[in-house]
Amino acid sequence: MNVLWYMCAPDGPYPWTAEGSRPVDYGYFQQLAKAYDRLGFTGALFATGAHDVWVLAAALLAETERLRFLVAVHPGLVAPTLLAKMAATLQEFSRGRLLINVVSGDAKMLGAYGMKLPHNERYAMADEYLQVWHRLMAGESVTHEGKYFSVEGAKLALPAGSSIPAPPLWFGGSSPPAIDVAAKHVDTYLSWGETPEQIKHKIDEVKERAKHYGRTLSYGIRLYVIVRDTDAEAWDAANWLYQRMDETAIRANQSFVGKSDSVGQRRMTELHGGVKPANLRDLEVAPNLWAGIGLVRPGPGTAIVGSPETVVRTLEAYQAAGVETFILSGMPLLEEAYRFAEKVLPRLPVNREVPSAKQFTWSTLFDRDLKANAAGA
Repeated sequence: MNVLWYMCAPDGPYPWTAEGSRPVDYGYFQQLAKAYDRLGFTGALFATGAHDVWVLAAALLAETERLRFLVAVHPGLVAPTLLAKMAATLQEFSRGRLLINVVSGDAKMLGAYGMKLPHNERYAMADEYLQVWHRLMAGESVTHEGKYFSVEGAKLALPAGSSIPAPPLWFGGSSPPAIDVAAKHVDTYLSWGETPEQIKHKIDEVKERAKHYGRTLSYGIRLYVIVRDTDAEAWDAANWLYQRMDETAIRANQSFVGKSDSVGQRRMTELHGGVKPANLRDLEVAPNLWAGIGLVRPGPGTAIVGSPETVVRTLEAYQAAGVETFILSGMPLLEEAYRFAEKVLPRLPVNREVPSAKQFTWSTLFDRDLKANAAGA
């Protein structure tokens, strides 16, 4: 299985409050990148947040040797030709360690950047965007006149599709238009915090749609983890967090997510209903799966809670449902990455494969350029 850890602000022991947050700056990101690389995670998710993820990923390449970088992109905010150039550059400099997370976002977030497309139309735009992307990354010269994008004679100067292979595309979205875009274009379909039973149903749905395009996808899920030596200690740790979820923090987060037109966010909210019961175990939506974090954090709000044995058993239940990739995190990111790596990772068949560096040697690229220049002469 692939096991990635989270790389994004905010962070801290309970970062939905000022007193529970810690500064997240370049020095801290360097600590995280070095730790994830050394501890043996497959990669890290560079999610949309306070920092620009492409700048951040580029700044952290030199801190790592084998860690894969899953970097977010919002179709339409960057022109497809420019994104292809950015991706080919980072793919070359990282020696093939780039993964791209295609995020369609929601109307509120995208509106801040000037994009005001309704929900379904965002996915129609993403479909056209990815059509252009695939052609560019295959090394084609692209002229395209569509509803959303006009491209004339676009071609990457870098050797896309040959010595620089296209980075795999990852994608999440729960609505029918989102599932259609995933089935048509991407390599890995991601989901948020659903139970193994729920994710199996969704995987079956995506698989059926992918068959329509003659394609096969892999599947992943984003979850929190609260792991301690025993189940009782893990639930005590969850309760420690729960006691720090005050009504002000809950109200602020529920107001924020309530304005989203994301189907995935709505599904996360349905797990807890925006209400904090007296007993945290009332939010245990399946054995060892706790929806409490969704009260105070947007996005995936479900945590696996338990001993290392319980966490492994739960991950295996997801794996049996068809999940191959897990994007995990705890709070704080650094300490919980160490805890998970020491207590759980050794019990898992983790993919630590590093892309072949042969395709990315400077001598290969230099020889290519010499031949091209000679042919031109």
